Formats: sequence, structure tokens, C-alpha cells
Amino acid sequence: MDMTFDNRRHAGRQLARHLLNYAKRDDVIVLALPRGGVPVAYEVARAIGARLDVLVVRKLGVPVQPELAMGAIASGDTFFLDERIVEYAGVGKEELERVIARERIELARREQLYRGAQPPLDVEGRIAIIVDDGMATGATMKAAAMSLRHAHPAKIIAALPVAPLESDARVEEIVDEFVCVMRPRHYFGVGQFYADFEQTSDDEVRALLDAARNSV
Repeated sequence: MDMTFDNRRHAGRQLARHLLNYAKRDDVIVLALPRGGVPVAYEVARAIGARLDVLVVRKLGVPVQPELAMGAIASGDTFFLDERIVEYAGVGKEELERVIARERIELARREQLYRGAQPPLDVEGRIAIIVDDGMATGATMKAAAMSLRHAHPAKIIAALPVAPLESDARVEEIVDEFVCVMRPRHYFGVGQFYADFEQTSDDEVRALLDAARNSV
């Protein structure tokens, strides 16, 4: 029977139990996908004694169905587009360009808000664990991993509390390891597996990042 997480921080504590072989290592960095991935990643980083940073990614939602990702963009001008979803949803070139332009503005806003003047943590030669609160199409995780590849980490791990049954196949060519607490057969959306799936606020993201930095 599939479990339900109380909230994102509970999900993070459950996920951390699957990552204990990376605990207490100085070559491991946890990277949260904001906003929802930050509370999950905070608990993972705290449990395994790793530093925490954000990797800002924006989903490109289908205009008439924003929760359905047709692609994603990430820091460093990384761009991923799922042509099958674009064709299926009948998204035209102008619509697509409007979505991309809007999400680039939001990506830049979040970069400034969450990071400020602080540079990203150096992941070159290190193990990078990318954490989100769940996966749907895999577009966001794929864009994040593609962006991270440019920084030359030794290993990229996608870590999630919940994802569709065959979700590892969606990112296997871009990540080195896929860790997931549960992969249910009947999957309608990430929020289905959380008792509390309220949107994570910018203030919560900043508070958790500050707490993580101050604990190092």
C-alpha cells in the first residue's frame, strides 16, 4: 500500500533514509529545486550532514494546463523541451515563446531572491544530489541535471520522495543514480501522496536556506 507523507519535511526525512550511504562525506552537496524541493532537501542535507544549495529550475507549463510540463529551463540558460507534449497539447510557436519569456523572468527573480550575492556552491568533482518533492513528467529534473553537467560534478543523483513507476527511464541518460522512496503504479500527481501539499513560500525557502548555511 502506498504511503502518504505528512508534508514535505516528513518526505525529506523518509528520503534521507535512502541516502545514508552518502552521509558525513565532505564531497557531497544537496541541491534543492525550489520552491517545493527546498523543505525536502533541507531535511536530507541535515540528516546526512551535507551542505545545501538551490538549483533554480522553471517548468514550462502547457498554457491551458499549467501543471503539465512541456519542458523546463534552468540556471545557465539550460533548456529542455518535450516535443511530444508540445505536439499533443497543440502549443504554437508564439505561445511557447511567451511561456519561455515569462519563466525566464521568474527564474532570474528567484535566483536573486534565494541566492543574493552568494555564488553557487562548487560542485566540480563532487557528488551532487538533486532533490525535489516529486516527479511528474521528469522535465524539471532533466533540465536541472543538464544544467549541472556544465559544472562537472563527479556524480549526479536524482532523489525524490515519489515518482511514477518507470520514472527512472525518463532521466537515466542524464543522471548517474536515481533514488526514490516510492514509485506507485497509480499516479495522478505529486500532491496525491501528501497530506499537506500547500505551496512553499519564498519566505520559507529563504529561512531554510539561511538555517542550512548557519549550521555549516
